[in-house]
Amino acid sequence: QVQFVESGGGLVQPGGSLRLSCAASGIAFRAYTMGWYRQAPGKQRELVATITPSSNTNYGDSVKGRFTISRDNAKNMVYLQMNSLNVEDTAVHYCTASNSSVWGQGTQVTVSS
Repeated sequence: QVQFVESGGGLVQPGGSLRLSCAASGIAFRAYTMGWYRQAPGKQRELVATITPSSNTNYGDSVKGRFTISRDNAKNMVYLQMNSLNVEDTAVHYCTASNSSVWGQGTQVTVSS
């Protein structure tokens, strides 16, 4: 059974940082491109970042230079280091694998003063 479990969200002030984690199971993890996505209230889900099996990365325009995606193939984990957070980053953040229809429960990130 494919499963993604996100954690690490919370409330942070503008300019702060958070590190999200995603534990994947039920897939041949090292063979998949993994991605972080987010959905803010009233908006469509959008791409945050992806990372290929060889750790090539791609970022959405709104997070370039602020966020860093990484992976640990030995632990089946994907991470998202988020720096210089602003109120527009407030959203539920999800991880998933490429071509997967499975989504986790997400982790809420709230940026507010």
